[in-house]
Amino acid sequence: MTGPYGAAAEPPRSLRRVRLGAGGPLCDVRLEGGRVHGIRAHGAPQRDWEPSVDLEGRILLPGLWDAHVHIVQWAAARRRLDLAGLPSASAAAEAARGHAAGLEPGTPLIGYGFRDGLWPDAPHRDLLDAATGARAALLVSGDLHAVWLNSAALALLGRDGHPTGLLRETEALEATERLATADTPTSDEWVAQACAAAARRGVTGIIDFEYADNLTDWTRRMATGRIPLRVAAAVYPEYLDAAAARGLRTGDPVPVPGLEAGRYASGVPGGLLETGPLKLFTDGSLNTRTALCHDPYPGLPAGDPEARGIGLLTPAELAQTMRRAAAHGIEPAVHAIGDRANELALDAFAAVGCQGRVEHGQLLRPADVPRFAELGVTVGVQPSHAVDDRDVADRHWHGRTHRAFAYGDLLAAGARLEFGSDAPVAALDPWVTLANAVSRTDDGRPAWHPEQRLPVADALAASARGRRTVSTGDRADLVVVDADPLTADDATLRRMPVYGTLVAGVWTHLSA
Repeated sequence: MTGPYGAAAEPPRSLRRVRLGAGGPLCDVRLEGGRVHGIRAHGAPQRDWEPSVDLEGRILLPGLWDAHVHIVQWAAARRRLDLAGLPSASAAAEAARGHAAGLEPGTPLIGYGFRDGLWPDAPHRDLLDAATGARAALLVSGDLHAVWLNSAALALLGRDGHPTGLLRETEALEATERLATADTPTSDEWVAQACAAAARRGVTGIIDFEYADNLTDWTRRMATGRIPLRVAAAVYPEYLDAAAARGLRTGDPVPVPGLEAGRYASGVPGGLLETGPLKLFTDGSLNTRTALCHDPYPGLPAGDPEARGIGLLTPAELAQTMRRAAAHGIEPAVHAIGDRANELALDAFAAVGCQGRVEHGQLLRPADVPRFAELGVTVGVQPSHAVDDRDVADRHWHGRTHRAFAYGDLLAAGARLEFGSDAPVAALDPWVTLANAVSRTDDGRPAWHPEQRLPVADALAASARGRRTVSTGDRADLVVVDADPLTADDATLRRMPVYGTLVAGVWTHLSA
C-alpha cells in the first residue's frame, strides 16, 4: 500500500541499521509522535520498535530546507521558455521566435531566465516585436528583477509608449503578476507538483517569499492535504496589519481547517504551516545593476542618479517598518545585495534591536562582516548565485569580488548562515546549492575565490537550519541518502541519491 507520493502509507515506528549523520555510527532510531523518540546502537529488533524499516546502512540526516523560494514563480518557470545561458538579446529574441511558432493563436509567450548583464546588445521591444509579432510576449530575467516585453504586452499594461520595453524592480513584479500568472487552481496544482519534486530531493521545508498574500494562499493549499513540506509563509508590508490583527508571530503555527496538528490527511501531517518573516527590500540586484553599492557601476556617468544602484527604502522608512513588525513579533527579512544596502540593513537592525534576517548579503564591506553575528542576524544566502554570477560580478564589481558571496568570512565571524536557492533564480535542489557552496564552481573552471568555500559539514548545517545531526527530541523531519556527503565527490554530491524523506515521521518520498 502506498501513500500520495508513492511512499509507504503507514509511518514507520523505527529506522533500523542507519548511519546517524554524515560519518556517523550504525544506529536504530525510534520515531513517535512526529519526533525522534530514541536512538540506540544497532541491535536486534524490539517489539515496541515495530513496524520498522531496514535502511541497510544508508545515511540519516536532518531534513533539508530551502530558506528562500518564490514558489509560484518556480512552479511556473518549470513550464516556461528557458532563456538561461543565451549569449545576447538577439539570441533570446530568436528563441522566442521559435517557441512562438508552436503556440496556439492568442496564447501569450512567457519566457524566463535571461541574464543581460554581459550581453553585447540590449533588450528592446523592437527586437522582440520582430520575433513575436502581435502575440503578447513577456520575458522574465533570471533574477526576477526585470522583464522584457514586446509592444503587444506593453499595450495590455497600458504602457504603449514605453521607450525600451524593459521594466525593472516594482514595475517588473507588477507586470509579471498581471500577465504571467495562471489561474488559482492551475497555480496550486503546479505548486503541489513542485513541492513533491522538492521532497524527492530531501527537502522538508521552505521559506516562501512569493510576492503574494502568502498566509491566505498557503492556508488554502495546505487544506488539500497534498503539500509534503513545512512552509514558513513570508508576509509583505501590505499584509502586515492583517497578520498582526490575527496575533500571528514569526514561527507560530497557522491553523488550517481539517489539518490541525497531530491529525493526518492522505498521509501528510498537519501543522506544517507557520508564519514567516516580513519581507522588505533595500535595493535591487546585481544582474539588473540596481544593487545599491558604495562605488558606481563601470560605464555609467558619475552624475547618473542610479550609477550606484537603486535604494528602494530610505533608512527611516526601513527602520520604521521593521520596528512596527517587531512590535507584533514578526521578524524582518531584509533583501540587501549591494554593500551599501547591507550596511543600511545592519544599521536598521542595530537601531531597532530586533532579531531577523538579511536575504542575499552578496557584497559586504569588511567592517560589516562581523556585525551579523554581533546583532544576531541570520544571513540567508544562495550559493548557486556565487557560481552563476561570477562573470557579471567580475565585470560590474571589479576589484571587489574578494568580498562578494563571502560565506567563508561570514562563517569565520560567527554568522548563522541558511542556504536557499531563490528559485526560480536557481533550481530548488539543496544538493546543487550545497555543492556550489563547497566547490565555488560548477563548470570545470577553478574555484572562484576558493577562500570563501565552506566545509561539507558546515554546508549541511546551513542547509538544515543549523541542525548538524539527528538527536532525541528532534522533529522527525529527516532525509535518508545513499552516499555519505563527507566522502562524496562533487558529482555525487550534486546528484545525491535520496532514498527517502520524512516529515514529522511520515514518508513524503520513498524510493521504490
